[in-house]
Amino acid sequence: MPLPSSVTVHAPATIANVGCGFDVLGLCLTAPYDTITLRRREQAGLTITHLDDYNLPTDPYHNVAGAALLALLREVPETLGFEVEITKGIRPGSGIGSSAASAAGAVVAANALLGNRFDNKQLIDMAMHGEAVASGVRHADNIAPAICGGFTLVRAVQPVLDVVALPAPALWVAVVHPQFEVKTKEARAVLPTQVPLSLAVRQWANVGGLVAGFLTQDLELIGRALDDYIVEPARAALLPGLADARQRALAAGALGGGISGSGPSIFMLNKDEATAYAAAEAMGAVYRKMGIAFHLHVGPIATQGARVIHS
Repeated sequence: MPLPSSVTVHAPATIANVGCGFDVLGLCLTAPYDTITLRRREQAGLTITHLDDYNLPTDPYHNVAGAALLALLREVPETLGFEVEITKGIRPGSGIGSSAASAAGAVVAANALLGNRFDNKQLIDMAMHGEAVASGVRHADNIAPAICGGFTLVRAVQPVLDVVALPAPALWVAVVHPQFEVKTKEARAVLPTQVPLSLAVRQWANVGGLVAGFLTQDLELIGRALDDYIVEPARAALLPGLADARQRALAAGALGGGISGSGPSIFMLNKDEATAYAAAEAMGAVYRKMGIAFHLHVGPIATQGARVIHS
């Protein structure tokens, strides 16, 4: 069967850090998502067109999808290039993996045009070049779930990428996205460079507890283990309404949650759909009272990451 000449991919939003799991834990959402179409061409190079209003760079070296595709093309012996069209459904700077979605979706689409010659680990490594463009750091906690789906653990990035895809219980995620921007570089700048051993021990315990809770589907353990003692306290001043939104969501029945990525979005995990919608409305009420516009996203943890919807 001949390979397709073009494919369209849906690349989903993701939650990075997942409470206590700074730079190591991530999970995949069902929506929102970016839509990316790639067309194969026989001449080298990339052309990138954005079919949205975000005015993002189209120079491949300064575009997250372009940087990821350039990394992929370096691993391809034949001469070829791509025409890329991107419609972003995930607002840049939202804290739900906007840059990762474009980078992950681009390499998944290219891989489909090449007969799926690369595995997920290779695709993650390539897509991380896009994250380096966005934040200055090659991190995989959004990229991994955007490609693998579900719940992922990034055990190591250097010297060798080591990603573990973990089964996740059928939890629902409520996300509130207040309409102000927290830049990833600025959010990283406020992080402590040293951590007291006592806090580090509590954080390690929660990471282990959260992974164990997901594996055993122990919802109470998941709720207890989500607390972040290191990163969230340092970033809380960048997110007005965070503490109130969390408390109201917990009162509505949520298991727990925290900052999504570097913010401003806040996520809460929930045992079922009804609780997720109640938690989302509770968080939205906080920002409505503050006079801050917001978007709500509610859906189950997605079992599949970026996927081809048309070829």
